[in-house]
Amino acid sequence: MVIAVLVATALYAALPNMLHPVAHWAIVVACLCLVIPTIVINPVRFTNETTAARALSIAQALILFVANQVSVVMLVIALVHPDPASGPRLLLSAAQVWLTNVIVIALLLWEMDRGGPFRRWTNPRSAVPAADLRFSQDEDRDTDAEVRKASAFSSADWRPQFFDYLYSSLSNSMAFSASDSMPLSLRAKALFGLEALSGFVILALVIARAVSLLG
Repeated sequence: MVIAVLVATALYAALPNMLHPVAHWAIVVACLCLVIPTIVINPVRFTNETTAARALSIAQALILFVANQVSVVMLVIALVHPDPASGPRLLLSAAQVWLTNVIVIALLLWEMDRGGPFRRWTNPRSAVPAADLRFSQDEDRDTDAEVRKASAFSSADWRPQFFDYLYSSLSNSMAFSASDSMPLSLRAKALFGLEALSGFVILALVIARAVSLLG
């Protein structure tokens, strides 16, 4: 998760300054500073959580989410009214914004599903809040015994890791619909819908821009 935050922050930092430079770099510095408490509290494994640490983790994900959504809007404006000399830079920026969006949505899902990572990993399944996502491992009860024993949440005590949320976010952004895991809660559906919409808009405008460059 920390690596994902650092990668998303680096991608955002590498974007052209679509906002005022002070605001752009303030967001980068804030995200980097918010990583420090997470590492201090859990230097190796996620074994401790405090109210302040959870609030900081959620704040970090939300800051990156809002900043990247603003970048999506600014990118759309730039793609609709492009500078003829800025074609390659805009296409690279679109790839950065799209990839950052995949990581940020995964971070938000990681923080909100079943009460957050600490509650998912330290409590039995019956004691965690209602799921926001339904993974394929949740539906393995009627499959072959070998598969059920190896992967099912109920029989093998399977818990989703960060990569599970990253893969769900990636597949949703590429397919423009939930394919790996199904959103159950309203907030999960809102995140999946917004990600699919922004990914579709970016792809459509990038293709249009690429065609115009080739022409």
